Amino acid sequence: MYLSWTAGRLDRLHARIDAARAALDAQLVRRASVAVELATSSLLDPAASLLLLDAAHAARQAEDDQREVAESQLSLALRAVFEEPEQVAALVAEPGGEDAVRDLTAAVRRVPMARRFHNDAVRAARAVREHRLVRYFRLAGKAPFPMAFEMDDAPPPALTPEGAPA
Repeated sequence: MYLSWTAGRLDRLHARIDAARAALDAQLVRRASVAVELATSSLLDPAASLLLLDAAHAARQAEDDQREVAESQLSLALRAVFEEPEQVAALVAEPGGEDAVRDLTAAVRRVPMARRFHNDAVRAARAVREHRLVRYFRLAGKAPFPMAFEMDDAPPPALTPEGAPA
């Protein structure tokens, strides 16, 4: 009875990881897409646009084994471009800038939450998989060992509630 219940729980945890990973991927793609839209909108200066466009394109095209690094590079580029609240205030003052900043702020704030949900699901599955009986009876089957998604997801200071322009 215990083994059956544990196998079912492990299966549900793996399904939760898959769902959380899909949600994380969606949020990462959304953040990169918003960054590309902003970089090509001519609202930013050419250097900032090029930096943001290059990092966002690399994040969208990265293979799975390089995805964490590419997404971290996009986070660094976003922080470099939107380091000061005055930069965001100037962007908001431009026509169409307020919508762009609102979209980017929403996308940037959702990534850490999605990553946290994914990593929590991974942590829970790992805890169950580490039990001796689970390993002995191979209750995980052929499911790959779950891996956390580690990246730098700190938002630009100017896009946080504390750093937002007044």
